[in-house]
Amino acid sequence: MIQALRDLLLFFERDLQIARTYRGPFVLELVEALFGAALFYYAARFVDSPELRQALPYGTSYFAYSLVGFVFFDYLNAALDTFDRSIIEARDAGTLEPLLTTQVSLTTILIGSAIYPFVVTTLRIAVYLAWGAFLFGFPLGAANWPTVLVVLLAFSGLGILSSAYLLLFKRGNPAKWLILGVSSVAGGMLFPVSILPDWLQVIAYLNPITYALDAMRAALLDHAAVPSLAKPILILMLFAAILLPVSLLAFNWTLRRTKVTGTLTHR
Repeated sequence: MIQALRDLLLFFERDLQIARTYRGPFVLELVEALFGAALFYYAARFVDSPELRQALPYGTSYFAYSLVGFVFFDYLNAALDTFDRSIIEARDAGTLEPLLTTQVSLTTILIGSAIYPFVVTTLRIAVYLAWGAFLFGFPLGAANWPTVLVVLLAFSGLGILSSAYLLLFKRGNPAKWLILGVSSVAGGMLFPVSILPDWLQVIAYLNPITYALDAMRAALLDHAAVPSLAKPILILMLFAAILLPVSLLAFNWTLRRTKVTGTLTHR
């Protein structure tokens, strides 16, 4: 256990050292976050209407509603893209095969590769929310942050499956763009599911992302405690309990397959 924690720390320190050589993008992201928060604020003022307010959860502004949706979208994109990017960078640097043939467990390698990108995404989102709270009245208040983190980590398995696809077929997984596209419409990212046509509402209620967003908005905007979020959290836990083992098995099978065929480092 201690050795695994040390290995994870080494992964984080490696990625941090690489990032320290590119400081300019961090400053630009601070400015981008300001304009991003302003975009949602003024767009919300433009589309505000009695019908929209009636469809939103009680006491929630469309600005707060849409900003939380964007935050979730950013995290979902990170979950889908992080493992792919780590594999591509390691392959281009010539370190992929040595890394995947070491004594470090596969689980440690996957978690270690994801720590830094998720930390950076968290910091970027924190800046978005801080700008939103400081300039535009986003209600941070007593947000339930542990629940938010549980919700966000439930989808990491999708990224592992995507990286298995990349490792096997040497190209990005087109399904992740389908997931992002469908979820942006039939997931309640930027507008309530209740305004969708009936057939799209059926898709939305079968989509785990709908429940993730409901829980995230309740935790951030309504300061809901864990007991009141039992239903969406249980659905997400069931989703993660199935997805994570399946994704790890798929990646492990893909890794063995590419070693046998000698295509592990092929592009």
